Amino acid sequence: MSDPKNLMKPDGDVTPIDTDYQIGQDNIALKIGPFGLDIHNRVFLISGLSIVAFVVLTMAFQSQVEPMFGSLRGWLTSNLDWFFISAGNIFVLVCLFLIVSPMGKVRLGGTEAKPDFSYLGWFSMLFAAGMGIGLMFYGVSEPLSHFNSSMGGIAGEAGARTDWAPLGAAAGDPAAAERLAMAATIYHWALHPWAIYAVLALGLALFSFNKGLPLTVRSVFYPLLGERVWGWPGHIIDILAVFATLFGLATSLGLGASQASAGLNYLFGVPTGTTTEVILVIGITAIALISVLAGLEAGVKRLSEINMTLAAILLLFVIIVGPTLAILTGFAANLAAYFQYLPALANPIGREDANFAQGWTAFYWAWWISWSPFVGMFIARVSRGRTVREFMISVLLIPSAACVLWMTAFGGTAISQVVNDGYEAVVGAALPLQLFTMLDVMPLAQITSFLAIVLVVIFFVTSSDSGSLVIDTIAAGGKVDAPTPQRVFWVTFEGLVAIALILGGGLVALQAMAVSTGFPFTIVLLVACVSVLKGLATEPRK
Repeated sequence: MSDPKNLMKPDGDVTPIDTDYQIGQDNIALKIGPFGLDIHNRVFLISGLSIVAFVVLTMAFQSQVEPMFGSLRGWLTSNLDWFFISAGNIFVLVCLFLIVSPMGKVRLGGTEAKPDFSYLGWFSMLFAAGMGIGLMFYGVSEPLSHFNSSMGGIAGEAGARTDWAPLGAAAGDPAAAERLAMAATIYHWALHPWAIYAVLALGLALFSFNKGLPLTVRSVFYPLLGERVWGWPGHIIDILAVFATLFGLATSLGLGASQASAGLNYLFGVPTGTTTEVILVIGITAIALISVLAGLEAGVKRLSEINMTLAAILLLFVIIVGPTLAILTGFAANLAAYFQYLPALANPIGREDANFAQGWTAFYWAWWISWSPFVGMFIARVSRGRTVREFMISVLLIPSAACVLWMTAFGGTAISQVVNDGYEAVVGAALPLQLFTMLDVMPLAQITSFLAIVLVVIFFVTSSDSGSLVIDTIAAGGKVDAPTPQRVFWVTFEGLVAIALILGGGLVALQAMAVSTGFPFTIVLLVACVSVLKGLATEPRK
């Protein structure tokens, strides 16, 4: 990654924002024994104390909060599905507009700025940002779920659909059901989520590299709020960013724990359940703490390189050992199906497939949005020197292509096992176990399943470590070199929030918090689109 101290030095012409604000001027710097702190007094205290209170109350009232989380998620997704789906479409349209507009010529870092990384290195990091736990958890289970529900056809009761199939289903037609299943899966993993990340990443890069403002979410809103961005409006934006990131990471950590638990049960007979999942979260958090103390270069970078290698090995194994020709031809066929069904899948109103639109799409969009400060800041940090057009094309297409290939390989293999081999066990397995059930009938099943568990754990160590860095940067008023004990605090509470949610309702609670923190941050991102366009309009173009 770029040297954080040189992040804001432009090369060539830029239109900087003239402000008297100094990074860290509202911070409290103090020493507690051997530990130093350098925190934004309002953002850190409000977000930190709120999260501590959330953990304590959820742990204390586990039985009472479980139904509350269930009803919260149900209300948000059933009443606001149109809002999430519409917002996702707006983000895609903004990104496509920037690719074709003259603003695409603006260069991040100034008219003479040179990229910090080669295309290969940059693409690898964009790919790494997209290779999250979601691909491990949903790579088999989502295509298979959509295929199974589509094959089952439409079911209803009292005039309402009760099935979970996307669109109009494809009852009894395996080929049509597979096309619809893969199109629905790609819809959730390609352009829309990456447009969500790209909008915030571009805003962070533009206002840091070109405008000279702190690398924090509030800076993106300067064209709309002016100097008020350093006051309470900005505090609220940054606090929402902290909540969204922390609960988004906790949701992913909980999903990873449930999948690792299922894998350990399958391989070694370790009992499943909340106790195992809590122990796994504690273990993963402990490893993340060691990584934090080791520093960015020795910790996150080394683990990311290991993870990318292991993920590539597992993907190549499935392509080679699985139905190779079907996977390779399926890549293009699945993309064609995606574009065929995209208008119907992205339609926010008058949907008949309420369970799919609310239970899958609305949840996903809220989850992606809660991850956007984390992934957006990572993408911003590695994209200095790129033009806006280059940035948008690459951030939208490269990770999307990687996700399509992953889903085609893993989901396509599982569907092939069901349709061509009559292997029903993979359909009947619980969601966290479906990856291992798919690998079970392939050679070297014990080795690949163990590799999958290792991948899940390392994904979470790197996500927890990098996520704590992003949260700490926001809560330290934009300082990228704040004292390590602050990151230790955030890593610890990511784990504690995940444990509280597992004990207070499991998967439903995890999803409820991702949706409830994603909702207000969706409004923040929609307003950010206007601010980014205003900021780009004033920048010189070479």
